[in-house]
Formats: sequence, structure tokens, C-alpha cells
Amino acid sequence: MSVIDRDGSSEDAHGDGRWELWFAIASGVAYLSGLLTEFGLGAPGAVFVGLYLLAYFFGGFFTVRGAWRSVRRGRFEVDFLMIVAAVGAAAVGKLAEGAVLLFLFSIGHALEEFAMARATRSIEALAELAPRTATVRVGQEATEERLVEELVVGDVVAVRPNSRVPADGFVSVGSTAIDQSAVTGESMPVEKAPVPSVEKALANPAAISSGSRVFAGTVNGPGAFDMVVTAAAADTTLARVVKLVKEADTAQSPTQRFIDRFQRFYVPAVIAAVAVVFVVGVLFLQEPTVDSFYRAMLVLVAASPCALAIATPAAVLAGVARAARAGVLVKGGAPLESLGKVEAMAFDKTGTLTWGHPTVTDTIAAHGATTAELSAVALAVEALSDHPLATAVVRDLAGLVPDNARLTAADLEAVTGRGVRAVVDGRPTLMGSLRMLSEAGAEPPADLVAAVEQLQSEGRTTMLVLHGERFLGVIGVMDAPKQEARDTLEVLRTAGVGELVLISGDNQQVAEAVGRSVGIDRALGELLPQDKVAVIRELGRESRITCMVGDGVNDAPAMANASVGIAMGAAGSAVALETADIALMADDLGRVPFMLRLSRATTRLIRQNLIAALAIVAALVPASLVGLAMGPIVFIHEGSTVLVVLNALRLLRFDNNRDHHGIVHEDKPNRQAGDSPAPRVKLTGRP
Repeated sequence: MSVIDRDGSSEDAHGDGRWELWFAIASGVAYLSGLLTEFGLGAPGAVFVGLYLLAYFFGGFFTVRGAWRSVRRGRFEVDFLMIVAAVGAAAVGKLAEGAVLLFLFSIGHALEEFAMARATRSIEALAELAPRTATVRVGQEATEERLVEELVVGDVVAVRPNSRVPADGFVSVGSTAIDQSAVTGESMPVEKAPVPSVEKALANPAAISSGSRVFAGTVNGPGAFDMVVTAAAADTTLARVVKLVKEADTAQSPTQRFIDRFQRFYVPAVIAAVAVVFVVGVLFLQEPTVDSFYRAMLVLVAASPCALAIATPAAVLAGVARAARAGVLVKGGAPLESLGKVEAMAFDKTGTLTWGHPTVTDTIAAHGATTAELSAVALAVEALSDHPLATAVVRDLAGLVPDNARLTAADLEAVTGRGVRAVVDGRPTLMGSLRMLSEAGAEPPADLVAAVEQLQSEGRTTMLVLHGERFLGVIGVMDAPKQEARDTLEVLRTAGVGELVLISGDNQQVAEAVGRSVGIDRALGELLPQDKVAVIRELGRESRITCMVGDGVNDAPAMANASVGIAMGAAGSAVALETADIALMADDLGRVPFMLRLSRATTRLIRQNLIAALAIVAALVPASLVGLAMGPIVFIHEGSTVLVVLNALRLLRFDNNRDHHGIVHEDKPNRQAGDSPAPRVKLTGRP
């Protein structure tokens, strides 16, 4: 009955309902011509009977095809009931009534297919985003045009300004800004720069940063660049998304599974009820056989569950399409419907609530020193190191030190697990832990010791800086929480999620510090993957619906054990796309509340559709028993089917800019994963 059948196959292979629509129109023309010749022109019976039979042919062509498919699978569905009713009307000499039944059923079904195709096209349009050809560099200077399907991993492709990116890969030469909203849903163009090493990027594509990774189908900005291909056309992120979204309807929602089970009993029950109506009319009411049979056919039409069959698939397909346009991949009706009922949510820390890389969060100058001195010396020392903490210091403090204030370090020596030694501006310099300074015989002043203890209690890694005989201060580094994390969790809590839990492999002190900063209910640290699974199972006690939000790779076991698994930043990860029930293509935590609201909106629409469908059946069946004619019954019955579909398609316009509390959290510029928040500067006794 629907554009997507219960086994996931397409019911309409004839141009999104266009052929069926033309056949339905032809049926209507034949039916009206039959009425005109019979009652208006007084033509011979053979003429109007022939026209009614034409109406039967055109109106019943696709209906018979659908009924035959369902019968071959051992199921008796709505199409079968409609054919039986039309044949029954013809058998009692009611050709006109049978013709109008098939005409209205076919026109309703065709319009349903046509409307449903809108949702399908919004998904399939993604596949058309990638260009058909690419400009491939051959040798040092030459280029050639090549079909995108012929690109192989390692090809170097030149991308012109304001053109679409032809494949997945990374930037090797040049820089630009790319609109990747079609894949990730991000509203702002994302700055792209070359990778440091092409060889390393090709050897480990998963490690390519978001600031260098590009996706097929995205739109380049004003800058030209060269990119190296990392995936064949069939394996691009865009291709995987389109494929997975098209397959989404195979994962039926709980409501759809219930409706399917219900129909298996309901359709035979309708056939039995029709037989009872006929027998009662003939044997007990002693009506003419023709009248009883006609009334039985009216009951058959009235009780047919057309709108009921399409109510859930229409809403699910529209909801999945709306999510895809927002950069969220939903794998079918089950997670879409379940997410809105989640009672407890667990979040991975690294890369989900935090940025996933060290960031300088504090620079605290000692008495008699300035933050400028502290930053200049720390920058000079760490510029010689390749340690991850050193990378964070250089990246985050470089903007605080003017070029004319830069210092030069030499003779760097690493002290494993403690810090580093160097010579800066001719003076020996130590930069490391409190223990390192104490072992070197340098006792920091009490205020710096207190600052270190305070920062460590907040989950920071601390580095004291001693330049010559002077303590310049302390620098605090941590994997900082995302700016939107607190607001997102507050929106989820307000929306009714009862328990919000942070689960992390980091030590308990760090987990608690991050948990406090984002407003989590419970923070659990030092967890191995199997421990995270145990937490999810504990949250799911008493059949509570749970959700796990993580990166889709190391959190896969926990995501698999939750009722709904959500992967963050899945655009570049095949593992995340395959593992998660819901994949957020961009690294945007703010889309979780959006998906929660979309899930609830979808559930509300499904409920509205089911109530409307059942109410109409409940009204039409008694009306058919007391003598309502077939024409009005068919009009109301088939009109309800189209109404249900149009109601579901409202989800395509679902507003993702505001939640129910007026908090804007969608489609705003978000800091990229490679960016860092500005350090929080504390001064203690600066002169």
C-alpha cells in the first residue's frame, strides 16, 4: 500500500507514482464518460458498459499488481480487499459503483505515492551532489578530466573555486573554506588547510584532522586547492549516507511492528466480518441476495485499513529525511521513535563533551611576574618539543606573544614524566611538575603551590615555569569541555531526560572536574570498555530506555548495549556510520536535543495518524451498515489516506532552530574540533 513495502522493497517502480497517476486519471475519464453516456446521452448499454470496464482496467491495473504481490507472499492486504469489493460490485450489476471505487482508490494511492516521493527525493538528491568528473593532476604540470567513478586512492585532484568537491580526501596544497552542510549539516563554511605530511595522511586516513579533511559533494569557497583522494566513489561518506538512509526503513519502529502484526489478524477478521454481514442479511433479515452482497462490499471498503497501513511508514520516512537534511543519519524507525522516550543518557568524555585534545585553560602569573613573561618563556621552551602538551602550549599561547617579544630556547632536555629543561635568553629554565621543581631544589612560593593544587583539583595538568632564579607562574592544561556542552545537557534535562551520566577512561578526578563544568548528574572515571557496558546496563534497569553518546569507535560496545547509540562527528568514520543507530555527521553536540525533539514530533504525528485512521474506520463501518452509499464511503476512505501522508510530510519542514524553551542551539557557528578556547587568564599579584 505504501511507497516502501513492509519488506523494505519499493512498491512503485513506475516513476514515483506518475504512471499510476496517469492510469488513475484515465480511469476517472472513462468512469465520467460512462456516466455521461448512460444518463445524459441515453447511449446503448454496450457503450457505457465498455467505458465502465475501461475504468476498471485503468483503475485496477496497479491495484491488481499490488494484490498479486501480497498474495504471493501469503498475505491478504488492502489492495486485495479493494479488488474483491470491485469484483463484488460488478457481480451484482453495480458496475458504476465498482468503477468509482477503483478510480478513487487508484487516484488516492497514486497521490500517496507522489507525496511520499517528496520525502524520498529529498534523500536521493544527496546522491546528485557529487560532480560527474574530476580534474586529475598527471605529472608535474599536466591535468586530465576523469570520471569520478574512475578515481582511485592516492589520485591528486585539482579543485577550482566555487566548485563541488568530487571525492573524499584531504587538502595537500592550498587553503580554502568549504560549505559542507550537505554532509555534516554545519551552517558555516569550514576552513581547510594542507596536512603536514601527505605520506602520513595516506598511511593513516583516520588521523586526518577535520581542518584538512574534505568530503565529496561539498562546495568549495573562493580558494583553489589540490586534494588527495582517500576513498573510491562508492565508498565516499556521501555515498554511504545515501545508502544507509535508503535502507533505513528496514529497521521498523515498535509501532510499525505492532501495526504489521495487527494487520495480519485484522484483514482476515474483516473478510470474516464481511461474510457474516452477507449471511445475516440473506438468512436472518431475508434481504435480496444482491442487497446483502452490496452491503457486505460497503463494509469491506469501509473497514479496509489503508490509512492505518501508511500512517507509520510515512511519518518515519519524512522524519529520516528531515534528519538527513540537518546532517544527522538515522537508521530507521526504531531509533527515531525510541530516542524521544529516553530516560537516561550516558556521554563519553573525550571528543563528545570535550574537544578531544589538550588545551591551555589557565595562565597564572606569580608575584613580580606578568603573563606576558610567562607566556613568552613557556612558548620558547615548548616550541622545541613534540609532546602533545607542548603542542597545546605553542598553539594556544602563540597569539598572546607578539613577534617582537618572542624568545629563543636551546638545549632542550626532557625529564620523563616530569617536564623539560632548556636555556632561554641565556638563563636555565625548568618547566614541569611541582615534583620536578622540588627535586631540583627549587621551592615555589606558597601562592603558586596553592594555585597548582586548585588547578589539579579541577582536573588540570599543571606546569610550573622557573626562569633563572624567578618563578614566573603556572600553566594549566586540560581537554576542555565544549562551549555548548552545558547548555545542551540543560536542554536535555529540561526536556525530561531523568539521568545524565559521564563515563570516561580518564581518572576519576578529571571526570568529576569535567562533569562539574558541564552540569552532569554523575561522573564515572577509570572505566574500561567492559565497565562502560556495565554502566549502560545498570542505567537500563527496570526496562528504562537508555542512550549512549560517543565517538562510535571505542564506545561501540556501550553504544550497542544502549537502547539508542549516537555517534559524534561520524562524517569521516566508516566505523561510526556502521555502529551507531544515529550518527551526527558534524561534531555538534547541539544536534542531540534537536533529534530528541524530532523523535517526539515523529511519535506525535504517528499517534495522530493512527487515531485519525482508526476513527474514520470506526465511523464508516456503522455508516455502511445503515445504508451510506459507496461513493461517499470511498471518498472519505481514500481521502483519509492522503490526509495521513500529508500530515506526515509536515516533518520535512520541522523547525530545528529552537527547542521548546526558546534556547537557540542549532545552526549556529560552532568552533571546530581543531580550534581551542581562549585561555582563562588569572593574575596573582601582578605589579
